[in-house]
Amino acid sequence: MPNSLAGAQFPLPTLSTDDLVDPSLRSTGRLEEGGLDPQPKDTGQRKELSMASRLRQVITIFLKACGLLGSLYFFICALDILSSAFQLLGSKMAGDIFKDNKVLSNPVAGLVIGVLVTVLVQSSSTSSSIVVSMVASKLLTVKASVPITMGVNVGTSITSTLVSMAQSGDRDEFRRAFSGSAVHGIFNWLTVLVLLPLESATAALERLSGLALRAASLQPGQQAPDILKALTQPLTHLIVQLDSSAITGSATGSATNDSLIKQWCGIRAETEDGEECEVSGHCPERNSTAFPGDKLPCHHLFVNSALTDVAVGCILLAGSLLVLCACLVIIVKLLNSLLRGRIAQAVRTVINADFPFPFGWLSGYLAILVGAGLTFLLQSSSVFTAAIVPLMGVGVITLDRAYPLFLGSNIGTTTTALLAALASPADMLLFAVQVALIHFFFNLAGILLWYTVPVLRLPIPLAKHFGDLTAHYRWVAIAYLLLAFLLLPLAVFGLSLAGSAVLAGVGGPLVGLVLLIILVNVLQRRRPSWLPPCLRSWDWLPLWLHSLEPWDGLVTRCCPQKAAVKEAHCFENPEVLASQQL
Repeated sequence: MPNSLAGAQFPLPTLSTDDLVDPSLRSTGRLEEGGLDPQPKDTGQRKELSMASRLRQVITIFLKACGLLGSLYFFICALDILSSAFQLLGSKMAGDIFKDNKVLSNPVAGLVIGVLVTVLVQSSSTSSSIVVSMVASKLLTVKASVPITMGVNVGTSITSTLVSMAQSGDRDEFRRAFSGSAVHGIFNWLTVLVLLPLESATAALERLSGLALRAASLQPGQQAPDILKALTQPLTHLIVQLDSSAITGSATGSATNDSLIKQWCGIRAETEDGEECEVSGHCPERNSTAFPGDKLPCHHLFVNSALTDVAVGCILLAGSLLVLCACLVIIVKLLNSLLRGRIAQAVRTVINADFPFPFGWLSGYLAILVGAGLTFLLQSSSVFTAAIVPLMGVGVITLDRAYPLFLGSNIGTTTTALLAALASPADMLLFAVQVALIHFFFNLAGILLWYTVPVLRLPIPLAKHFGDLTAHYRWVAIAYLLLAFLLLPLAVFGLSLAGSAVLAGVGGPLVGLVLLIILVNVLQRRRPSWLPPCLRSWDWLPLWLHSLEPWDGLVTRCCPQKAAVKEAHCFENPEVLASQQL
């Protein structure tokens, strides 16, 4: 059989142009009888298809960009409403906290009071205004205001932490987002741990701010323009308007209104020409006569409402959190769809790029200036940090680049407070400027401590380790939020009410025990031979005292979680990037 097959002659097949064409082209009608279509006709159809697909792609990108900007706008408005909700819920308590001057004389108590008040009102500007008013009213000394200002700076980092919680559905995104929010809080806490004892011993910030104040000749100026408020107020003022002076009056004891909800937004006035105008608006003439009895009502949802401030605060809190989470989810989804493959790599390269050698060290300081400038333009450090966290979650901004941006945001918010202090009345000008200078020098000292020397940039590795821990045990993020910003400050405040001796007697041994545990842990990893055999590991302790696994099992049984399916986009995998077409 093989020989017969070998000897047989088979005619070679003849190939025509029809056989050289993909059969799919015949089914689409692109192949006519006798050969291929003329080249110009095929090229024209391809150009039409290419132009249509490009136009469709441009329209899609434009709509996604509009959706991203719209979601960001509502996200910022929701942050403003959230701040108003916290002020309605906690402003009375915040004012009562400031009334006890004996407690405020304790630096540790003053620190936790600053943290608690900023968490309650969700606004560092409001907390600083309370401090300035109390210093100007002689209810608080400048020395006692320094720890409170430090606590105000710590309390501002809670906003970015709350925003990062919305990305807890994906472990990788949550790890990056939470490490970004944690690096801000860790920087503030480390700076407080160094500067608070130094300030208590030497009063360095008080003296430095006093020297700067005496060296400058100050005159009352105009308020800095608030660009962000001009964009958000048309929407937020339709929902609720608050009387910010009532919070300060509650602390100073000069409050005249029980409710924070503003009912009257101005009064009518008559100019020299006999024309009527609103005092709260722009009158044609400067010389005008006001009619105190003819008040102009505000126009928002809760005018003349029978609800209490607490009830309105609960409604606004629930609604703002719902809108905030929805906008954040939409922002993350749109960023994931826009920033894919090589586009994401290009954006990451531009944002995280360094200057060429030997000027690479200047990149971080430029990021500090950018963060300060953007915060000054936005007039809100909370909005800036809350906008950075989602970008870190999707992998666009790295932690090493976000760290100097957060530091710049701290500087930017102090310049905003300084300009606001320069717009204060003449009798409060010096006190307001000195408190603003203390805030500025505190953040500047933190940058000198934890950024100028690369080895001392401890917040970055600590935040990375904390992000890995919370990605594995996501309930740790909630525990950190409650302990660092609520339970621990409340415990210290409660002990301070009992007196400085009780606070020192209970808090001193606990702080010493925590420092000893940290030291032993460091030595276990670096120099275990320096420790006695019994301290080279914690295995001799019960498992629940040196491991989170038992606690995780308890939380998992109480709150079972479904395994999330990760979307197939990875900005850090070179194989995925190579497979994406530009």
